[in-house]
Order: sequence, then structure tokens, then C-alpha cells
Amino acid sequence: MTQLQRFQPLKTSRHAPLAGDLFIHGIGHFHPENRIDNAFLTGLNIGTDEAWIMERVGIRSRRTVLALDYIVRTRNEHPADSARWSVYTNAETGARAARLAMERAGVTPSQIGLVVAGGCSPQYSIPAEACLVAAELGISAPAYDITSACSSFAVQMHHLRGMRPEALPDYVLVVNVENTTRTVNYSDRRSAVLWGDGSSAAVVSARVPAPVRVRHSVVHSDPAGWNKVVIPAGGHFIQEGPAVQGFAIRKSVATLHELTAHADPARGAWWFIGHQANLMMLNTVCQRAGVDPSRHLFNVDEFGNCGAAGAPCVLSQHWDTLPAEAEIALVVVGSGLTWGGLLIDVGRSS
Repeated sequence: MTQLQRFQPLKTSRHAPLAGDLFIHGIGHFHPENRIDNAFLTGLNIGTDEAWIMERVGIRSRRTVLALDYIVRTRNEHPADSARWSVYTNAETGARAARLAMERAGVTPSQIGLVVAGGCSPQYSIPAEACLVAAELGISAPAYDITSACSSFAVQMHHLRGMRPEALPDYVLVVNVENTTRTVNYSDRRSAVLWGDGSSAAVVSARVPAPVRVRHSVVHSDPAGWNKVVIPAGGHFIQEGPAVQGFAIRKSVATLHELTAHADPARGAWWFIGHQANLMMLNTVCQRAGVDPSRHLFNVDEFGNCGAAGAPCVLSQHWDTLPAEAEIALVVVGSGLTWGGLLIDVGRSS
């Protein structure tokens, strides 16, 4: 995982809001403690080993809310049973990420005026996952979901950027809870090696300035491809692997070009955070888009594909060492098929 240790922590903001600004005051992440490494998957006797996994996806380990003995005993044959064998609920993991985001933002639950959530793996069809997380945090405010599978974070931020600042409260909590291992068939090596669990949260505002802001965003969809990546209600995750990987690479490269066309050359080279699907896919994107490996931030090698929480978790893990001034191109792709991205500006003074 690329680090930013050479840089100093963020400085206090002197920014004034501009039209379309969405300021990020704090961001948080949480990964459960239970660890699925490649030796564990090899022990399931499903046709994998360290070399096979690293060659194809470059993932060493993942986290899961599931009890490890449950996976060994059942391979999660019946996903409907997975909730009983989970050490955390979605509300709990989302709240843990949110508490870190609020601590970094310097706000309390009482200051949150809206909660938005979304992702690949809600624990209930109803109510909205945002309501569950808000209740866990003791937040009394409007709460609803804006969800677009793995691309949810970009869609949520794009939606909020498009709203009139006066229509929003001072602080909005955006949460992506992804405990998708509950849907994984651990008899299928193709999906068992990919998924990990993680939750992210961000405190954002269109009204109150901060040193980090989203100044450009894009979202696209190709609904004709909706059936390429699916999780049927109560069923296992299914995807057309080669087709989806090719799509993810092409759209990530195109979105990077779309975002960086708005980058400021005076700021120097930008940083890249991609959809944390697998490391081989991300490396191919970097090669095709000309991204310097030293400016590629990722965590998929240690945490697996955390769906909509993957890219924001990477941003959160680097939050305390973000450059004093920089631009970050964050690109995500997901089921739908949907893709999008955010151009994140750090430290601009005007």
C-alpha cells in the first residue's frame, strides 16, 4: 500500500465556498478483525493457493464480519444464515466508521442534519440502511439511501454537489457499509478470493468550508449491462468475471482522463485512488493511464474488494498524511453498470 509519509497533516482551512463545492470535513473507515488470508482459503480445498490468488488478483488478505468457523463448516452455502454468524451488524460497522469521521471533523451526532447511506449489501430491504446507522449513532435527522453498488460513494457525492447549499444542513454524514462476505459462496474460488468487508463514512458540507473539497464529479451508467454483476435477494454474489474486469479497466481509464482534464497543471501530478476490485486490475489501469506507481494509493492487497467502501477507505487511511496541497482523482465502477469519479482538491486557498 503506497504511503504519503513525506507529507504533513492537513492545515486549518481559510477557504470560502464556491458554487458546486462539497467540502469533506472528516472521513473514517472500519474493517472487522476476522481475517481471511490466502492460507485460510487454501485450507478450504476449493482449488486455490497463494500463487494462484496472487497471480490473478494480487490480494493477500481480507476482513469479514463472519465467524471463521462458520465459513469452514458451511462455505456460506445458505446466505440467509449468515446474519446469525456475524460478529457485527451493518449498523455497528457503519457507526464505527462514522465515529472516526465525526471525530476528525470535530462534530457531534447532534450536528449532523442528514444521513445518506448506500452500497452493495444492505442488511435489510427496508428500512433504509441510513436509518439503521443513524439510530446506532443517536442521530435524529432525515436519513435515506442513495445506492449504486460499488460506485455509490461517487454517486452520493455527485448528488449532494448538485443540490442547492441552502437545501442542505450544515453537515451531512455519508456512509457506505459493505459486509458483502455474507453473500459470498466460499465453494466458488472466483468470488471467495475477492471480497472483504469494510465500512466508510464522510462528514461533508456545501455550506461550511474545509481544506478538502470535491470540485468536480462525474457519473455514468450503461443499464443494458445490469445483469453482469448481481446479488439476487437472499442469494450469492455472481458476476461475469472477464467481461466485468474489462469494463472496469476501460471505464476507469476513461473516467481518469475525464477528471484530470479539469486538474490544475500548476498543482503538479495528481494522486489516483481507484475502485478496489483487485490489484491486477488497478495496475493495468495505471499502466494504460500513465499513472506513476508512487502516486497510486490502494489497500485492496490487504483488505480485498470492499465494494462502495473501498476507495473512501483508502482516502481515510491516508487522511492524516494527505499533502498540504494536492489533487486526488478517485474513480469507482460498479454494478448497474455504473461508473464515476471525484476530483478532490486538498489545500487550495482560493
